[in-house]
Amino acid sequence: MILAYASIDYGYPWWLSYGHLPVLAIALALFVVGYLRHWHWWPMALWALLACWATAAFLVDRFAIDINGRAALPTERFLAQGTGRVLDIGAGTGRWSIMVLTARPHATMVVSDLFGESFDQHFGREGSPQQRLLASLKAAGVDRRATIQTADMRKLPFESAEFDAVVSAYAMDHLNREGSDQALVEAARVLKPGGEFLLMLVANEAWGRFVFGPLLAHGGLRSYDWWTQHAEKAGFRVLEQGTRPITFYILARKP
Repeated sequence: MILAYASIDYGYPWWLSYGHLPVLAIALALFVVGYLRHWHWWPMALWALLACWATAAFLVDRFAIDINGRAALPTERFLAQGTGRVLDIGAGTGRWSIMVLTARPHATMVVSDLFGESFDQHFGREGSPQQRLLASLKAAGVDRRATIQTADMRKLPFESAEFDAVVSAYAMDHLNREGSDQALVEAARVLKPGGEFLLMLVANEAWGRFVFGPLLAHGGLRSYDWWTQHAEKAGFRVLEQGTRPITFYILARKP
C-alpha cells in the first residue's frame, strides 16, 4: 500500500513541486555568463544568492513538505481508538483522506467536496473530479472503506450527530470569514457528542514563507487565535494545537 501511495499524482500545480528548478537553471545560467564576461561582483552575487535560495527551497519543498508524498497525521491523538465513521470536508484529490484511512485502518470515511470551480483551479480540469479522487483512493488501497459525496461544507447534506470524527485540511481557509464560521458550525453539527475534529490550515510560518512566499496565503492567513476562538464559538473544545511545515492544526472535541 505504501508503495502505491508514494506514486499517487494528486494533481497539484507543477510549481508547488518543481517551480524552483527553472529559477535555479536561470540563475545558474546568468552566473556562468557573468563569470565568462567578467561582470561586476554585485550581479554575480545576486545570481549566486538566487541559485542558493532556489536550491534550498526546492530541498525543503521536496523533503520537508513533500506535497505529493505520504502525509502523516499531525497528531496521533486524533481518532486514537482507531475506528469510527469519519467525514472529510473539502477532500480535493484525497491526500488527507488517505492520510486518515492509512493511519486508522479500521475506520471508514465519507469523502466530500463541492467539486466546483475551486477544485478545477487547484487541480486542473483533466477528467471528472470524482473519478480523479476515486483513482487516488484506489491507488492507496483504501477505496473499499470510503464513499464519495458532493457536499458544500457550509451546508452539509448529512444528519446531525452522524459521524465519529471530522477532518478538514486546507479547505476552510479558502472561504471568507462568514463561510469559515458556517463550515465550523456544520462540522460541529454532524459530529456525535464526544466526536473529534481535526482542522488543518496553511500556517503563517517561516518554512512556508521561505519556500513559497505569499503563494499559499489561504484566507489572508488569519491568525491562529482567530481559528481557535471561532472553533470554540462553533461549539468545540480545543484539545491540542500546533504547527508542522506549512501547517497549523487544531484538534478539538464536541462536548
